[in-house]
Amino acid sequence: MSDYDKTPAAEASGPFPNVEEPMRIGRFNPKSKQKTSRLVGSVPGLVTNLVKSELEQVKLEMKSKAIKGGTGAGLFAVVAFFAVTLWAVLITAAILGLNTVFAPWLSALIVAGALLLIMVIATIVAITMFKKMNGVVPTETLDSVRQDLNALKGLGKYE
Repeated sequence: MSDYDKTPAAEASGPFPNVEEPMRIGRFNPKSKQKTSRLVGSVPGLVTNLVKSELEQVKLEMKSKAIKGGTGAGLFAVVAFFAVTLWAVLITAAILGLNTVFAPWLSALIVAGALLLIMVIATIVAITMFKKMNGVVPTETLDSVRQDLNALKGLGKYE
């Protein structure tokens, strides 16, 4: 199929509609006839416009993500509320269930002891995890940045 046989719908279906159009009908970009110095001089303005449009796109994308994230966080808060309520109901059910075998005070004491044991185990695991963290400073990233800066300065050995 030649360029002349293409329908407008076929041309518009690609990512760059009408890409062959100027060549096919003999028209070219008017900037291609400008002097090189003028084209080079327009680069800073084009770059500035590009950066501004990219920043605007980032703002819009982040706003959309913030709205979705805020909605998700709100829904997780609702889930957390019902999880705490469910936990209280389950603890009450455990105490009432043990009441059939033990005295009420002893049932509550057994459930409290089980919860205390869970808390102690979770605390030990959390402390171990914090010790493995080696502080909150991102040392690997800082080392990488220092290495990059040294490479720019020409210091160190690089391939």
